[in-house]
Amino acid sequence: MSDTTTELAEHFAEIETWRDEVLALRALLHASPLTEDFKWRAPVYTYGDHNVCILWAFKDRCTLGFFKGVLLTDPKGILNAPGPNSRSSRTVDFTDTARIAELAPVLRAYIDEAIEIEKAGLRVHFAKDDLAYPEELVERLEEDPELQSAFEALTPGRRRGWLLHFSSAKLPLTRATRIDCAVPLILAGKGMHDRP
Repeated sequence: MSDTTTELAEHFAEIETWRDEVLALRALLHASPLTEDFKWRAPVYTYGDHNVCILWAFKDRCTLGFFKGVLLTDPKGILNAPGPNSRSSRTVDFTDTARIAELAPVLRAYIDEAIEIEKAGLRVHFAKDDLAYPEELVERLEEDPELQSAFEALTPGRRRGWLLHFSSAKLPLTRATRIDCAVPLILAGKGMHDRP
């Protein structure tokens, strides 16, 4: 048994909340041309080397997420941004299997459209660094050229994650402390959600 197969088996065996809903969504995804993988402590469904969908079980719901959901046409209006800072992903939330059964044809069509998006090589285009740098970060980058180079070398998503993290602090001292704590990770080329 491969590591991925073992991780998936363990993951699905441990699900208690929303188990029936997650398994219903998994069956729907298994019926598609997608390949099941395990990334970010969750089942991820890929086409070729591209992430297409992800399954999550939260306390209050289970979710089918589309990595490039913003590119889906969404004729039924069921897709939602998972958070206020989400620019690409879109999700559909469920709290019962009846709703999954009701939406199964729609979900299959959305999955097929997501696969076509990957086949066509479509990408989500983001505004480059559309977030303002907090003053504390600007000062720190000016003082430390190595840190500035490392920060600029991060992927746009990693930079954005750090900027959101730093900027969300209300006090200048908290922002400075967050930046200090982040320096080793940034120098290592990591985002705030990457493992050290």
